[in-house]
Amino acid sequence: MDLHQLRTFVAIADAGGVARAATLLNLSQPAASRQMQVLEAELGVQLFDRIGRRVRLTSEGEDLLRRSRQLLADAQSLRERARALKAGHTGVIKIGATPPMIETVLTGFLAGHRQRHPGVAIHITEDGGAGLISRLERGDVQLAYVPAGDDRFAGRLLYPVHVMAVMREAHPLYRRGALELSQLANEPLVLLRRGFGSREWFDAACQTAHIRPNILLESSSHNAVVGLAAAGYGIGILPSAVRLPEKGIHAIPLVHRKASIGKWTMLAWDAQRFLAPYVEVFVEELVAHAKRTYPGRNLARRAPVLPRPKDPIG
Repeated sequence: MDLHQLRTFVAIADAGGVARAATLLNLSQPAASRQMQVLEAELGVQLFDRIGRRVRLTSEGEDLLRRSRQLLADAQSLRERARALKAGHTGVIKIGATPPMIETVLTGFLAGHRQRHPGVAIHITEDGGAGLISRLERGDVQLAYVPAGDDRFAGRLLYPVHVMAVMREAHPLYRRGALELSQLANEPLVLLRRGFGSREWFDAACQTAHIRPNILLESSSHNAVVGLAAAGYGIGILPSAVRLPEKGIHAIPLVHRKASIGKWTMLAWDAQRFLAPYVEVFVEELVAHAKRTYPGRNLARRAPVLPRPKDPIG
C-alpha cells in the first residue's frame, strides 16, 4: 500500500467512477483499476461495488475513505514541515543556560524570537557552568552558555563576566572602586556552591593568592546570596551576570593584583553535530541581543578589562 493507491482510492470515491478519476489523476483507466485491485487485495476488503461504469463505496470503503483522507492530509503536512525545516522556518532548539542568563538575557529575547519565528520551539535547561558543559557533550542540548576558551566546542562570544563582591551600602568596603582579593581574607562570605563558573574562578584565584576564604554559606540560589548580602550577613560573591536590586546593595569588581577575576562567555555548540538553519538564525539573533543588553555592563566599565579571546566559530 502506498500514497498513490490511497490518492487514487479517494479520487475514485469523489468522482464516482474510475474513468473520471483516472483523467483527474492523469492516469490511464487500466492503471487506476489495477491500483484499486492491488489495494483491495492488500487490505482484504472490497472498497467499491461496481454498477456498470459507476462505482459505489461499500460500508468498509466508507470507513476507510475517512482514514485515507487523514493519511493523505498527514502526508501533505509532513512534506510541508520538511520544506519548512529545510528552509529554517520550524523546529525545536534545546538550549542550556545558567539562571542569571535566563533571567537577564533570555527573558528579554524569547518573546520577540517567537513572534519572528512562530514555528520554532525553544526548550530551556537550567544548570551551572560545569553541568552545562556535560549536557552539551552528551548532546542533551544543542546550545549552551559556557565560559569561552573551551576548544572542544565551536561557538560565538557573548560578553565578559566579572566576579563581583556584593554588600549592603553600609559596609565599610562598599565605596571601593575595585576590591583586591586579599581584602576579603577576614571577611565572612556567602558563595554559590561549587559547579557554578564564577565559584570556580573565585576558588582558583584564592588558591593562587594563598587565601583561605571564610565561608558562611554555600548556596545554589543567586537570589539567596543577594538577599543575605543585603541583610548584612556577609559579603556575597557572584558573577556580574546577576541582576541586582537598584537600592540597598552595592557591587564591586573583585580583582587579584589589579587584574579582573572572570571570563568571557560564549554560546557554544558541538561542531561535530549538525546545526539546522533555524538554529543558526537563533544563534545570530541571540548573540546580537546579548551584546546589546548583557548584564553587568556598568560594573565592567569600572573593572580592569578581561582579555578577549578569539571568537571560536566552528
